[in-house]
Amino acid sequence: MGLGPVMVDVVGKQLTADDEARLRHPLVGGVILFARNYESPGQLTELTTAIRALRAPPLLISVDHEGGRVQRFRDGFTKIPAMRELGKTWDAHPQRARHLAQQVGYVLAAELRACGVDFSFTPVLDVDHGQSSVIGDRAFHSEPQAIAELAHSLLMGLRQGGMHTVGKHFPGHGYVQADSHLAIPVDERGYTDIELCDLIPFRQMVSFGLSAVMPAHVIYPKVDSRPAGFSPVWLKNVLRGELGFEGCIFSDDLSMEGATVAGGIVQRAEAALNAGCDMVLVCNKPESADELLQGLHYDMPVTSKARLSQMRGKTHPDSLATLHEQPQFLKALGEVAGIGMSNGELQLV
Repeated sequence: MGLGPVMVDVVGKQLTADDEARLRHPLVGGVILFARNYESPGQLTELTTAIRALRAPPLLISVDHEGGRVQRFRDGFTKIPAMRELGKTWDAHPQRARHLAQQVGYVLAAELRACGVDFSFTPVLDVDHGQSSVIGDRAFHSEPQAIAELAHSLLMGLRQGGMHTVGKHFPGHGYVQADSHLAIPVDERGYTDIELCDLIPFRQMVSFGLSAVMPAHVIYPKVDSRPAGFSPVWLKNVLRGELGFEGCIFSDDLSMEGATVAGGIVQRAEAALNAGCDMVLVCNKPESADELLQGLHYDMPVTSKARLSQMRGKTHPDSLATLHEQPQFLKALGEVAGIGMSNGELQLV
């Protein structure tokens, strides 16, 4: 059985019978983990091993593990700073900031890979326009070029740790105030304004080898009346055509308020897949996942299957304990721990 086009979550720290039945459904291709699924590195490794054992080829295993506010696994994992901290370093020492971004990517990826997670939905490539509370310090910077260069260094570190990259939230979520988890944000700018600012990090990261992209549940009415994640204009014409992106496209969570414009859960998935997404996410609503798996009829393109298979993590140490014995990793760990230090005093990150 190959990978299907749907990514779902699981209820708790061990798989239930309902989880296993859902994960064996042929439309499922991946699992996204949350804080509720985590207790310790050992428990996480057992969970990812159990998920992997259900299918051949095994399901993809992912997590939102960016740093700062968005880090699902904490106790037993290195505290990753918000990406804004790297932006602050950039303002004074760009070369140092690039180096630290690579070390952050390496630590983030290596720890997750040691516990059996294939990839994290990172980096955030949104430009901080000073308006979006949901993005805020998750963004590297307010300058597109700084974002592109720091994200490139993070990408190199993630690769070093055995992990692919997912740039989000295409074509940019940083200009709107509304949170797409709770509302349907509308960005009234024209295409040229977006292209000359928010698209710059995405365009450059595509040239650097970005593995995957997650579009925003944001409507840009001067470009298309549909949110970017449901828009062939944004995904096929701009991302694939204009930017030349050939990697994987993951929808943002179809349970979010910003996705409701497309109808019920089956209609949302159909809209996203038809617009150009390779895989759709349904999070935190098992009943919606079951409804989707029962109602979706979709012949998955061979190209999508190939793109998804490329998202598997690379070789990794057999445990966090083994990883913490490696001098290269310990050096990176010390440098990451020092991010946010100024004049010998620790600043909140």
